[in-house]
Amino acid sequence: MLGPMVLFAAATGMRPGEWVALEHRDIDRDGQVAYVRRSFSKGRLRCTKTDASVRAVPLQARALDALDQLPSAGGGDLLFPAPHGGYLDLHNFRNRNWKPAQQAAAISPFRRIYDLRHTFATFALRAGISTFELSRYMGASLTMIDRHYGHLARDGREHAIQLLDSLNVSAVDVGGRPVDAEATASRRSRQQKESLSRR
Repeated sequence: MLGPMVLFAAATGMRPGEWVALEHRDIDRDGQVAYVRRSFSKGRLRCTKTDASVRAVPLQARALDALDQLPSAGGGDLLFPAPHGGYLDLHNFRNRNWKPAQQAAAISPFRRIYDLRHTFATFALRAGISTFELSRYMGASLTMIDRHYGHLARDGREHAIQLLDSLNVSAVDVGGRPVDAEATASRRSRQQKESLSRR
């Protein structure tokens, strides 16, 4: 089950305590979204403070593939239960599964489980997701996202210039006149005709 959990975590950017607390009912496969409603850490389950703080995390194909690799549910509610049921103890998971898997894969230096969240943020920004959207998906402030990942964002100054320039180019007709200028000229012509007809 280590593989699907790691793939899912890296593809969603959830905090470890959030994916540990996920239940089957939190996954909407048709809508391709996971709802983060609670977190489990230090032996305690914590629900979001308000219904408004429940957040929806988009599930890309990699995350759905990871879910397909999970063993069929044995009647439990948890998506990633501990081997003997109940909530996964992240401390034990780190020592018994996470570190040995990295040693077997010759990963050096060791990565933290939390680093899977950084992997998601990095790929999301490189894919062109805005820092604003990313902050909503990750449940983090825009300031924090900008501080840690802003240098990777495509929604910086250069990207803004490209978007605005492409908008301005598309707003020019074949004759080289701005489309808005044509609409303005047409409106002025109508206003002049209406003014003359009133006289």
